[in-house]
Amino acid sequence: MSFISLLLVGIMFPAIQAKQFTKCELSQVLKDMDGFGGIALPEWICTIFHTSGYDTQTIVNNNGSTEYGLFQINNKVWCRDNKILQSRNICNISCDKFLDDDLTDDMICAKKILNKEGIDYWLAHKPLCSEKLEQWHCEKL
Repeated sequence: MSFISLLLVGIMFPAIQAKQFTKCELSQVLKDMDGFGGIALPEWICTIFHTSGYDTQTIVNNNGSTEYGLFQINNKVWCRDNKILQSRNICNISCDKFLDDDLTDDMICAKKILNKEGIDYWLAHKPLCSEKLEQWHCEKL
């Protein structure tokens, strides 16, 4: 296949840039969330681990709705997709934007969720990430 053909295939079928983060990589990217809404960075890291395994392409179907990305943001309320046309879309974004490796929009929406719903929106937080957080610290920061 010639270079031009490969270039055209790349343009016609762009790949979603996905990422499987490590704890320390994610800590670095999310450092501006440390303390937001009273939630320490290790709480976020723990919660995200138990929610999506640090994988940006995590999609979970859950009782008629779908949750997207690291923060598992729900399509009924926070984002829009082609599955639920009546989504409230509070974050004013397409759900597939939560599946790439740019976490800027994910963090903006997660902060909105935290402000409206609190940290218990993420069900893993209370039982798994509200105490004994030493293992979720990253020494490289």
